[in-house]
Amino acid sequence: MIFLNNTDDFPNVETADQYGVLAVGGDLSVNRLLNAYKNGIFPWYNQGEPIIWYAPPKRMVLFPEELKISKSMKQILKKEIFTVTFNRNFKEVIRQCKTIHRQGQQGTWITDEMEAAYLKLYELGKAKSVEVWQNNQLVGGLYGVDLDTVFCGESMFSLVSNASKTAFIYLVKHLQSQNYKVLDCQVYNDHLASLGAREIPRMEFMKILKNL
Repeated sequence: MIFLNNTDDFPNVETADQYGVLAVGGDLSVNRLLNAYKNGIFPWYNQGEPIIWYAPPKRMVLFPEELKISKSMKQILKKEIFTVTFNRNFKEVIRQCKTIHRQGQQGTWITDEMEAAYLKLYELGKAKSVEVWQNNQLVGGLYGVDLDTVFCGESMFSLVSNASKTAFIYLVKHLQSQNYKVLDCQVYNDHLASLGAREIPRMEFMKILKNL
């Protein structure tokens, strides 16, 4: 286990353990966060814990051209029951991602420190959000870090059925239109897999990042 101070560089991602834990400590400065994402590393920890940095052996990603939209979801999109915007209310999106209850999860990994750090990234144009509205109310959305041709998704929320899925689909279509290489989804979950995301080896993901 590598313990970082605020000036230490990250170790090589190949030194991460079997769970993907690479290092502990350091800070959440803009420079460190951007350096982390550009090198396939992301922070993930709970309130009261030190910062834990991950580089999992398998990376969940979605190549924009592999997006899968179910027939039922196509019908929902066709009905236009939602309005979707980009970067209109990043602050509220991250707040909702932080506070929404998730089944099987106690507390949140979006600590106060994390929230403040990503707001700084947003102010610098390095973090982006997607908002989903219904009857002028924010009902879903997501946010992440934008590396120009790679978008690193961080979290999403939904207050009504299919709102976060709508945000995800609109994001991927935007990435397609801008010729992004990949949407980084970090770790496996069934919801993302149903939308076309899949796991690739860490070194394959690192090769994509090298061409940024």
